Amino acid sequence: MKNKGSIKIDIYIIKNFLGTFVFAITLLMFITVVFDLTEKLDDFIEKKVPLNIILFDYYLNFIPYFAVLFSPLFTFITVIFFTSKFANNSEIIAMFCSGLSFRRMLVPYFFSALIIAIFTFTFGNFIIPKANKIRYDFEEAYVRSSRAAVYKRNIHIQVHPNVYIYMESFSSTGNIGYKFSMEKFSEKGELESKLIADYVKWDTAKKKWQVRNYFIRNIQNGTETIEEGRSIDTTLNIQPEDFNRWETFVETMNMGELKQFINQQRLQGLENITPFLIERYRRVALPFSTFILTLIGVTLSSRKVKGGTGAHIGAGIGLSFAYILFMQFSTQFAVSGSINPLFAVWLPNIIFGFIAVVLYYYTPK
Repeated sequence: MKNKGSIKIDIYIIKNFLGTFVFAITLLMFITVVFDLTEKLDDFIEKKVPLNIILFDYYLNFIPYFAVLFSPLFTFITVIFFTSKFANNSEIIAMFCSGLSFRRMLVPYFFSALIIAIFTFTFGNFIIPKANKIRYDFEEAYVRSSRAAVYKRNIHIQVHPNVYIYMESFSSTGNIGYKFSMEKFSEKGELESKLIADYVKWDTAKKKWQVRNYFIRNIQNGTETIEEGRSIDTTLNIQPEDFNRWETFVETMNMGELKQFINQQRLQGLENITPFLIERYRRVALPFSTFILTLIGVTLSSRKVKGGTGAHIGAGIGLSFAYILFMQFSTQFAVSGSINPLFAVWLPNIIFGFIAVVLYYYTPK
């Protein structure tokens, strides 16, 4: 009988947890869509965007992105909301009087958190990247103006093992790199050849780089030869798009593509891959935070306090903002090179995990 009673309580908590969470996320998405539509309505009307494209190409891909982004924090607020109602209605006391321990009561909470974490991880890594690509293409066509021209200076990139290139500057207007050089080294680190050119230009028809006004110095077995010319084609493991990466580019990659992209950037010798690493680690840390925030929510709201549900929700919102703020600070330190990206992304979970353990220890059971 006791087991049957525990199962009924489990189902009751799970239904309240997931039901409240879905309702809260749905309400948030409705409000977000209304504000976004109000902001972009003039662009839609001006460019005569068909309604079916707005709905299916944009908002159908807009909603999952923000649902996943806010899911851990809304999990937190959801737990506080319905658990504080349990406490104020003396339902938690009734559960304890029936022989249910505080630890056992956490089981349905963590089961619900697991469902949300799996949803967040799956969507964030495999479904939303494709949705983001469609959404960004829509914004590029109907909302934003064309991307501004890219101009970069002092570019050092490793394009193949032991092969390095340098450009004094690169302009996306014409896809031209100026003061170009390419060096090839042996396995022992000895220089085998060096190419110097006035500039390189991307040939869109051949999908190759044209090297203009070049000078090649080859060194083989101690013998040096010189080669000169006006134009030559070369294949490099890099394309103009690699210079035109926009800030949200990595958000269009699934987990496998992102990992491959990071490895490619390392091979090319890109000095700052920290933003890409942060995105990769964040996709695991964010779903995991669901469990930590659930535990904090239960321990905070499982007993009556002066002010009732409002006090619990106020404390929950305060901690939510603290979590977001801490995440922003730690990732900024990682971008500046002060701390390791993996540690920076997981630091909020570590800190709030410690807070969760302390609250659990001091919660009356």
